[in-house]
Amino acid sequence: MPSNKYFKSFKLGWNRELSVNKLAFFLNLPSAFIILLVIAYPIVYAVYLSLHEITISGLRSGDTPFVGLKNYFTILTDPLFLSTLVRTIFMAIVSVSLMISIGLFIALAMNCKKVWISYVTRTLVLLPWAIPPVANGLMWSFIYNSKFGHLNASLLGLGIIDDYISILSDPTLAVIGVIWAYVWRVLPFEAILFYAALQTIPKDLYEAATVDGASAWKQFCQITLPLLRPVLAVILILRTAFAIMIFDEVFALTHGGPGDSTWTAAWYSYWTSFKLMEFDTGAASAFVLAIIIAIFTFFYIKFVYRKIEY
Repeated sequence: MPSNKYFKSFKLGWNRELSVNKLAFFLNLPSAFIILLVIAYPIVYAVYLSLHEITISGLRSGDTPFVGLKNYFTILTDPLFLSTLVRTIFMAIVSVSLMISIGLFIALAMNCKKVWISYVTRTLVLLPWAIPPVANGLMWSFIYNSKFGHLNASLLGLGIIDDYISILSDPTLAVIGVIWAYVWRVLPFEAILFYAALQTIPKDLYEAATVDGASAWKQFCQITLPLLRPVLAVILILRTAFAIMIFDEVFALTHGGPGDSTWTAAWYSYWTSFKLMEFDTGAASAFVLAIIIAIFTFFYIKFVYRKIEY
């Protein structure tokens, strides 16, 4: 196929020529407009809300006085928000660690030379991805149920527990339950990305390492892991961002309970905005989350991401 250098301009119906750059610009205009409308405008409006005093009556009358950073100081001095923020970061670190380790293990299983293992794994790993988030939370609420839940039945049958326990009524177990329900749902994303990255690693590297007497574990540590760093950085950025914003499983499983033991920062923003109708502090809390996600992203790009050339 001819190279792009042969397509420096395009002739239009009225005998005018359009350069490739201008053509690309006009072709991307509809997408850019949709992005501005759907993403940029809500972000700008949320910034406006976080810097003003917003009430229901004020929204109706247009009376929204500017208060600067007052809303940010309000949430940063709120013990509930601070404890929720610490819990959210903890849940994000645990869930991302589980997703990375289990997802990589599944990808290695799919990459296994035994065809039947690879086929079965590739088939099963996609099932959680097909379940909507809220439906996933409801499904796990049945699994965790203290009267007829399958988890309790399994633990009781194995002799690990003596009687059914109320998992979602215990503060610690409820947090673990929310984390695992979320991890189970999003695992296919990590597994598929890792599997795709494994396919790009040249087999010659492993053959040369085998000839040099390197064990399978040494090949994994010195070949596989270093060459997975680009995709690892992408997974860390995306999954950390989504883990910090975890909401659906909390909504379906616990509604933040028992007490406030499973409140996440996203749940705090939701509760403040739509239950207490404090849209200004709700928007401010959402932007604090955005800043935290940006810090994690910078760290990953700086210390994890590496450009790989074969």
